[in-house]
Amino acid sequence: MTNYKSAGVDIHEGYRTVEKIKGYAARTLNSDVLSVLGSFGAFMRLPQGYKKPVLVSGTDGVGTKLKIAFALEKYDTIGIDVVAMCVNDILCHGAKPMFFLDYLACGKLDSEVAADIVKGVSDGCLLGNLALVGGETAEMPGFYKEGEYDIAGFCVGVCEEDEIIDGKAINSGDVLIGLPSSGFHSNGYSLVRKLFTDFSEPWQDHTIGEELLTPTRIYVKPVQALLEKVKVHGLAHMTGGGFIENIPRMFAGDDLKAVVNLSSYEVPAIFLEAIRRGAEAESMYNTFNMGIGFVICVDPADVDQTLAILQEQGEAPVVMGYVEAKTAEEEAICLK
Repeated sequence: MTNYKSAGVDIHEGYRTVEKIKGYAARTLNSDVLSVLGSFGAFMRLPQGYKKPVLVSGTDGVGTKLKIAFALEKYDTIGIDVVAMCVNDILCHGAKPMFFLDYLACGKLDSEVAADIVKGVSDGCLLGNLALVGGETAEMPGFYKEGEYDIAGFCVGVCEEDEIIDGKAINSGDVLIGLPSSGFHSNGYSLVRKLFTDFSEPWQDHTIGEELLTPTRIYVKPVQALLEKVKVHGLAHMTGGGFIENIPRMFAGDDLKAVVNLSSYEVPAIFLEAIRRGAEAESMYNTFNMGIGFVICVDPADVDQTLAILQEQGEAPVVMGYVEAKTAEEEAICLK
């Protein structure tokens, strides 16, 4: 007789997975979540106090960084990455994260591995102040190789309509402040894996593999603390495309450019090592975050207060450049 298990899908392993991950999801829930885990849909009340609330959403994955997790059989951090990639994006518009859903797909489900991945998602949700309200686990034999997983996520946040950060407040003379990254984050790993091939190779006080699996930083708490006290003009997440693509994304029009002083901070050693191993130096700032994971644009009069608030939050902010007017012929960013 042919049944689902003989076709490659073990529903009982799926049940075991659900039981293992319930606790991880439950610890992220708050009083605004109205549904229970396992429902066909998740319900969440809009937070009180908003006059004209606007929902802000984002979705993303982890990319080929997953290959390193497979090689090391270490799965408990990539869930943080998928949350970070989503919440850091919506944070750029001043949104306060509310809830998150994940999608986990594999060729053959292992409940222990799935639980490790979702634990990371739960950890990321706690770091980002949002609830893990649901998700989907798909076992797809013949589609994914056995032992390999893919993960993607979706988040929703909220902000006041008249407080949306869309770059329209940015002016020539505004100052750019950068927040440090924790490494490559979750971008450029197709190149990273060509440069770093021996994940057991020693690197500082650990291995290259462990270094490359360092989870993406989540900037929600320090940036939200800043937004409560300072009129922030623009925000940018240094994701795929690095400085070149992402800093100009904060501008509302095409009449401004960002001028970035590359000597304003120390580029972390792992990026310099990538160059030493053959990465094209001139394209690095168009591929990686180069040690700055998030950029904040404020009025010059607010720089000192901004730095003080961020430092109180445990950050090490750097003044890395400024905004100036540009001509039609100029690029939207100048690195010097």
